[in-house]
Amino acid sequence: MYGRGLRPLEAKIYIIALVMVAIGVYARMMKHAEAALACLSVDPAMMLMVVGVLMFIITFCGCVGSLRENICLLQTFCICLTVIFMLQLVAGVLGFVFSDRARDRVTSMINNSIVHYRDDLDLQNLIDFGQKEFGCCGGVTYTDWSQNMYFKCDKDNPSRERCSVPFSCCILSKDKVVINTMCGQGMQELEFVQAGDYIHTNGCIDKLVNWIHSNLFLLGGVALGLAIPQLVGILLSQILINQIKDQIELQNYSLKHRSDPWS
Repeated sequence: MYGRGLRPLEAKIYIIALVMVAIGVYARMMKHAEAALACLSVDPAMMLMVVGVLMFIITFCGCVGSLRENICLLQTFCICLTVIFMLQLVAGVLGFVFSDRARDRVTSMINNSIVHYRDDLDLQNLIDFGQKEFGCCGGVTYTDWSQNMYFKCDKDNPSRERCSVPFSCCILSKDKVVINTMCGQGMQELEFVQAGDYIHTNGCIDKLVNWIHSNLFLLGGVALGLAIPQLVGILLSQILINQIKDQIELQNYSLKHRSDPWS
């Protein structure tokens, strides 16, 4: 009974995991090896592959365990879900308590992404999307783009993009028919107020923090939506384990009394 209710949910997650792994592998293979290895820690394709593989392993244990009524696989599935749920809970609490350290960690990740901006097309699109959506530029401020070798504001830098910022930093006017894609050229040489007329000068970290504070209920709902399936999976798998154990005990009891009818 419980196993039948558990299998459709696991099967859907199983398929999603396979699709994520396939997309991640395809995106990884389409990249140049040197560029992919250079930004391994911030590669979206790699993150997709890791998450997909973990989901595949966990749902494999759940699916096969429920189909074969294997207590070992079901316990592995239950333990993995419990560990993931606890890690999410601990991460949320630590992120709230140690918000300054979490901010430093996010700053370090963004700076690392800026350094490898031109090395990975997926990462480049991700950064551009974030800067356009939040109306920001760089980590703390627009001059953070000097950390990238192409945008570095150094007299010895031979790049044509020297002292510039990406197009995603630009303030676009809806009135203009022709969009100036070179609007970020030389913006790092301007003062904060002057550059503010052409590009977003505030960093993305402050924008992200403000967005989180203004959307706490939405984030709480998303977190709850992620937690409920995990808790349901833990509950159903534990019920199925207990049911299988009861059946085994009943079978052992029946076999014992058949072999020894006078006991």
